[in-house]
Amino acid sequence: MRSKDWTYKRGIKEQDRPLPIANVGRIMKQILPQNAKISKEAKETMQECVSEFISFVTSEASQKCGKERRKTVNGDDICWALGTLGFDDYAEPMRKYLHI
Repeated sequence: MRSKDWTYKRGIKEQDRPLPIANVGRIMKQILPQNAKISKEAKETMQECVSEFISFVTSEASQKCGKERRKTVNGDDICWALGTLGFDDYAEPMRKYLHI
């Protein structure tokens, strides 16, 4: 049984799965002073927000692909979606990171 099938049978859609909280915590710690502490509630809140943001941007990129009769979302589609949704400040650094 594939992981995707197992997740679906549990009633959780693939796009509704949050990022692992440990990863969210590590990313948050990178920007904070070394001795700073992050509450579990703060990590959970950020996890929810980040997961929703990723879903929002990916959905926009996926709709673009659907209109163009493509099945695969690529980095350029994500950058386009970021710009379309008003996140221009994120689109350009993403293009540089992806070398597109």
